Amino acid sequence: MPSTTAGALAEASRCLEELDRALSDSRLRLGGGLDVRRVRTDLVHLRESLALLAAAVADGAEAAPGSPRIPRPGVIEISDTPYDPAMWRDADDEGIGCRHR
Repeated sequence: MPSTTAGALAEASRCLEELDRALSDSRLRLGGGLDVRRVRTDLVHLRESLALLAAAVADGAEAAPGSPRIPRPGVIEISDTPYDPAMWRDADDEGIGCRHR
């Protein structure tokens, strides 16, 4: 069992190659039906995603164990604390919900 992310990605790549061979054999026996084409399309997407992950690992994007996770760009964390009611004073509610005054 691979102990590194790069090793795990290499193992996943080998598994995708085995799946590709199995699909080729299935296509010979089952024809090119919709089910086989769907799995083949999924295989292409998995290969692309795996290549992106491998490139990220090669570029050093793999975080060290125990290091804090950096939020993805575009993700905004919203606090669970209630908003100040004064912020909503004089705002239109557009008829959604009920008024609490």
